[in-house]
Amino acid sequence: MSLGIVVVSHVPEVAAGVVTLIRQVAANVPITYAGGTDDQLIGTSMAKISTAFEDNSADELLAFYDLGSAKMNLEMAIEMSDKTVHLYDTALVESAYTAASLLQAGVPLAAVEAQLAPLKIK
Repeated sequence: MSLGIVVVSHVPEVAAGVVTLIRQVAANVPITYAGGTDDQLIGTSMAKISTAFEDNSADELLAFYDLGSAKMNLEMAIEMSDKTVHLYDTALVESAYTAASLLQAGVPLAAVEAQLAPLKIK
């Protein structure tokens, strides 16, 4: 089983920027992203999220997002995906970076999730 990361943001440049940042510590972790609407406007797209799931070479995915409507589109895309996707209600940049660096180091999922717990948005 391989683990990968998916980043979803309302702003295409934010999604791409977070991925650029986390690739600095996780060169071997499969990372994909979905940013903006299908028209490259502010918002999210279930189709883009589904593509990010499909394009990620990992068997199991950790998904991070910025705002509530991204969560809604993620939840719909998860329902349609054949992959196991874990969705985290955590601070986007900090949690994606933490997860990526831990996965790069070979840390098991349960330990990664323990490190993400304090980053939960309430």
